[in-house]
Amino acid sequence: MTLLMSSPAVAVEDAAASLVDRTTIGIDASPDVKPGMITDVKNLYQSKPDNLGKTTWVDKYPDDLEEAAENAESARYALLIRNSKCYDGRKKLQIDSIVVQSPLLKQALSSVLKDYPGITTTLDRLTFKAPFQAFIHRWKNLLEALESEQDRETKDHLGLLHRILEVELRDDLKARDDFILNGVITYGTIWMIFEPGTTVFTVKDEQHCAAKFNNGNYQQTHCGNRYVLGCQVVDWDGENFGLGSAQFYVCEFEGTTEITKLSAYPLEYHPNLFKVKEALIQRGKAFEELSGYHYKNYQGIAMGDGPWGPIKYNVDSRIIIDTYAWNRFNPNKQVNLATLARPIKKARSIHSEEYDEDEGEDEDYEDSDDCDDDEEYDDDEVVTTGEKSNTTSLTNDQLLLCSASLKGYSLKNKKWLTFSIDSVLDIKYSESAFESLVLPEDHKELILALAESQIQHRDSFDDVIQGKGKGMIMLLSGPPGVGKTLTAESVAETMRAPLYMMSAGDLGLDSSAVESSLSNVLEMASKWNAVLLLDEADVFLEQRSSHDLERNKLVSIFLRILEYYEGILFLTTNRVDNIDAAFQSRIHISMQYGELSKSSRRHVWVNFLNASKGKKPSFSDEDLDNLAGYKMNGREIKNVLKTAQLLASKKGKGLAYGHVESVLAIEQRHVGEQARMGTKRLFIQD
Repeated sequence: MTLLMSSPAVAVEDAAASLVDRTTIGIDASPDVKPGMITDVKNLYQSKPDNLGKTTWVDKYPDDLEEAAENAESARYALLIRNSKCYDGRKKLQIDSIVVQSPLLKQALSSVLKDYPGITTTLDRLTFKAPFQAFIHRWKNLLEALESEQDRETKDHLGLLHRILEVELRDDLKARDDFILNGVITYGTIWMIFEPGTTVFTVKDEQHCAAKFNNGNYQQTHCGNRYVLGCQVVDWDGENFGLGSAQFYVCEFEGTTEITKLSAYPLEYHPNLFKVKEALIQRGKAFEELSGYHYKNYQGIAMGDGPWGPIKYNVDSRIIIDTYAWNRFNPNKQVNLATLARPIKKARSIHSEEYDEDEGEDEDYEDSDDCDDDEEYDDDEVVTTGEKSNTTSLTNDQLLLCSASLKGYSLKNKKWLTFSIDSVLDIKYSESAFESLVLPEDHKELILALAESQIQHRDSFDDVIQGKGKGMIMLLSGPPGVGKTLTAESVAETMRAPLYMMSAGDLGLDSSAVESSLSNVLEMASKWNAVLLLDEADVFLEQRSSHDLERNKLVSIFLRILEYYEGILFLTTNRVDNIDAAFQSRIHISMQYGELSKSSRRHVWVNFLNASKGKKPSFSDEDLDNLAGYKMNGREIKNVLKTAQLLASKKGKGLAYGHVESVLAIEQRHVGEQARMGTKRLFIQD
């Protein structure tokens, strides 16, 4: 009787009953006590559900409670096994969970389950739940630990756990081995082949990808069931390498399927394992080299964001690869990475400190050097085709997991996109671009010298107000087709610098939208040391008037923003006489282009003929002199040659003078007819 009264269960029950009596007596003894002033607790209990399944709170102690199974008595055992009914027809009970209480067993499991996500073996209550994925994945480790354990008591505890799990997991382990032997898997057991830490292989956007598997779960969606693989890849955030998250999916399937036919599967099952790993490592090296800032060419599919998800763009353009700028201009899509196991940093891009003017400098980058790593324009000059890497190289394991894409900007599409590394190409610069420009030599020399000096020494001069007036603005005016746009293009090509071309249509007409767009464009061009070309800038340059207030806003915005631009800007216009007076003080060089002379037209004909693809056409000096006699601008000459080339191709012949003469005859006939019609209209009006 004494033993019964001293048991923990009886003690708990007596304490609860005593507490109920004490609180009740306290209230009865002091009916006049103010609310909330009794220094005690009042226990309430959930009632049984009524006919509607609803419950409430009552003060009656439940009379159908079972005694708690875990107590001082159960705490003495190495393991607690929680069993539940089994409905698979093979056994009565199945293990629901195992609580490890043995400190010796916890210590042994720390090595067996080392780095397994979600498991901390030093916890006071170490619980494993069915289907015991950790032990399925680390079964071999458990057997090795049991075999090598020297301490007898620890070995006994490990043996106890092994015997229990072996009985419980026997069917699963056998099924797993059978599946792997036959190279197949079922949807319900797909988790068995994905152990955390496994390298996963998949094909995403037609690119081979590898990622480190962290965790997986089954998911139900309105499109069907799927197994979600939570993975990590090595990525670049603009300053450091790190681990970015990635998700892959395996949709539900019936029966068994080959492991290698899954949309994602462990890399170790790949039939060409060595070849694929080597290709992934090589692409990882390319990824490492392209981290930072780079000016490249691109031909392929790039991914952008649309209102309803990702959108594919077919890009054939020069691009800027710059994740730092991506984060700067896309704050809602910033690349945020987890730290790698070993810190790996790279020198900042040439503009990163300028982006962080309001932030403290990072001591890790104080000694970073900026230089051109991709293209050599001049050994003593810093141009904008890359930066020197001051980084600890990634290991082969990390290179294997490198992302297949990088963030950047398409200069032709004028969009921030995600580019595939395999489609990034080196730029083939035109060596004769500046030579083909039809301008006096002293003019060409002046333009190029100013542009080069601006990039090298833009910080050597400042206004009274800091950051004001550091840019170089050149106005090119004249009739169409005389080389205004070609001047800016040739300067950028010769300097190996990005050329950012924009027009009034790109900026819009709404004043607030123009200010935002123009500010971003000028900032990007300045940070990238790009040559900025605002073609047909009449709408921004035209003189202000008292009756068009909306356009006056645009001109005022343009004037104000230009004051703080630090790069090179070319403005082209056909109406230089209508320029607002305020622009005159902001323009450093103004050049007037006249109509092409006969010698200039001959030079243009020669340039376009030499640029023809395939067999070079042979035109005599007399032919060239005849062609130069036609009063045409450069754009018209190009159009005539293109039309003549199409005519020659249709006839299956090479381009000859006769083809050009035929096109010119048609053009001259068209001009003559228009002239006659104009004269006729004039005669009728008279």
